[in-house]
Amino acid sequence: MIQPPFLKKGDKIAILAPARSISFDEVHPAMKLFQRWGLEVILGSYVFNIDNQFAGTDAQRLKDFQLMLDDASIRAVICARGGYGSVRIIDKLDFTRFMKNPKWIVGYSDITVMHSHIHRHFGLETLHATMPVNMPANRLGNKSVESLRKALFGEELAYAKRIGPLDRSGSGEGFLVGGNLSILYSLMGSHSQIDTKGKILLLEDVDEYLYHIDRMMMNLKRAGMLKELKGLIVGSMQDMKDNTIPFGKTASQIIVGAVKEYKYPVCFDFPAGHGPENMAMILGRRVKFIVDEEVELGF
Repeated sequence: MIQPPFLKKGDKIAILAPARSISFDEVHPAMKLFQRWGLEVILGSYVFNIDNQFAGTDAQRLKDFQLMLDDASIRAVICARGGYGSVRIIDKLDFTRFMKNPKWIVGYSDITVMHSHIHRHFGLETLHATMPVNMPANRLGNKSVESLRKALFGEELAYAKRIGPLDRSGSGEGFLVGGNLSILYSLMGSHSQIDTKGKILLLEDVDEYLYHIDRMMMNLKRAGMLKELKGLIVGSMQDMKDNTIPFGKTASQIIVGAVKEYKYPVCFDFPAGHGPENMAMILGRRVKFIVDEEVELGF
C-alpha cells in the first residue's frame, strides 16, 4: 500500500464538500483549528453552494474535487461532511495526477465511497476520521480531533478499549478496510466494491432500521465479504430504529449472528463512526488487532 506524505507546518490542505451541503459557520471552527496546527486552509470554490440537499451540482462538486486532487501543493483533502452524494461523482474523477502526488483523503460516512474506490484501484492509504461538521468550537480539543492530528502528522496511533460481552477473542493482522455499512452495501457489484479477503473489516452505521442492518449483513455474507476476514471491528451503531412489531435483536446481535460460524476476532462499540468518539483509522494500513483481556488495535 502507498502512504501519502505526512503533513508538516506550512502545508496546504483543502476543505471540500463532495456530498451534502454545509455552511461557512459549520466549517469555520475547523478552519481555525487547522490554522492553529500551522496549516494553510484552502476552500473549494463551490464548498458552500447549495443544490437542494447537495453542496452544489454534481458538476460543481466534481470540479472542486478534481482541482484539489490535481493540485500538487495540496497535501490533504478534508471532506467537510458526509450525507449523500459522493457516489454521483466518483466515476468521473481522474486520479492520474493524484497518484503522481498522493495526498490524504479524510472523512467518514458517505466518504466511504472515496475510501473504497481508492483502496480498490490505487492501493493508497486514506483516513476514516472526524470531519469539520463535527468540530464545533467547544469540542476542538476532543480525542477524535487529536487522533486526526496525530494521523495527519505521522504520530503513533494505537487504541485500546475494554472488552465487551459480545466481543469474540482472538488476534489477526491485515490491511484495514471498510467504513459505513450502508455505503459498503450500496457499492456491491460496482467497480468501487472492496475485496475483504484476508483483511480487517471496519463497519459502522447510523439511523438505520434494524431489519435494514440484517438485510445488509446477509448480503455481505452471501457475497463472501465476511467469510475470510482476519478480524471484524464494529464501530458505533448509532440511533437505530425499529418497526411497530420489533425486529427482536439489536444491531450488535444481528452482526453476531451473521458472523457466528467464522473464527476471527470481533469487537463491538469501537470508538469509530457516528458516535461520541470517532478515532482516526488509517484505511489501507496493515494493523494488528487483538481481542483478549482488552481490545487492542495498533497501526
